Amino acid sequence: MTTKRRVLLQSTAVIAGGLLVPVLALAQAPAFPRKPLRIVVPNAPGGAADITARTIAQAIGGPLGQPVVIENKPGAGGVSAGESVAKAEPDGHTLLLVSSGTAVSEALFKQLPFDTVKDFAPVAQLATFNLALYVADSSPFKTLADVLAYARANPGKLNVGTPQVGTTQNLAAELFRAAAGIDFQVVPFNGTPPVINALRGGQLDVGVDILGPLMGQINGKAIRAIALMGDRREPLLPEVPTVREAGGTLASFNATSWNGLAVPAKTPPAVIARLNSVINTALQQPEVKNKLAELTLNAQGSTPEQLAQRLAADVRKWAEVIERAKIPKQ
Repeated sequence: MTTKRRVLLQSTAVIAGGLLVPVLALAQAPAFPRKPLRIVVPNAPGGAADITARTIAQAIGGPLGQPVVIENKPGAGGVSAGESVAKAEPDGHTLLLVSSGTAVSEALFKQLPFDTVKDFAPVAQLATFNLALYVADSSPFKTLADVLAYARANPGKLNVGTPQVGTTQNLAAELFRAAAGIDFQVVPFNGTPPVINALRGGQLDVGVDILGPLMGQINGKAIRAIALMGDRREPLLPEVPTVREAGGTLASFNATSWNGLAVPAKTPPAVIARLNSVINTALQQPEVKNKLAELTLNAQGSTPEQLAQRLAADVRKWAEVIERAKIPKQ
């Protein structure tokens, strides 16, 4: 054998050997998905979170070649749902619907059976959605400027109703009070309907809540939205300004809520990338975007890194609000 031929054969063997390792690794890697997927939702059936999860589940099942089922685990600030996913096999088949409420729970509870930032791997954001400041249709307050003027002239007399202490809506009211530099009473109720009833009965001046569940009452002329707490106006309510349009200390105000999907930490990056790709593609489908828009949800995907950054930033933001408002940790 000539020296030239010997070198050529050795080179070929090295190349082949170098290719063999990744090929074997791919061959040995478990297929994904190899069984039905499960999305655990920390909310009851029928709400915006549940409908969002079901809409996405239906859209990604076909491309993944497996059914995607929804498991509702409401209550306890999402702790039960989060714990079940944190302890699940990190293979991408079990996902958790995370949201701004997930960040609130991390900041509000003294101790959780999981670390929200460390025990989950974000996959993709699904949607963003607005919160609103609203009044009874008969209210003398016609604009946000009216509310601000009254609160400044009458410190401590304005009553602002929200769902329970520690909810995103409740903390958004606290954030608004601090940003506006005004003094008013934040009055928590056991859910949205009691707030609306108190508004219409004259016991409250203003309410704060997620916009979607209010739309029926707004369309029925029982209540009026006077300002949106996110960074954009709503297509369904183009005449309603954002809080930040008031300018001054409110010029950068943003209490936008969001939701997304996460998997247990240690889920293989290739699996996360596959899920991210399928989810972001689904969010571009007109039927998905329209279905979410009906709930005043803005379909908006992300990279895993972007969702991780948003979750961590919200944990910090709401922790500061909780501390400033002196809300006891649960």
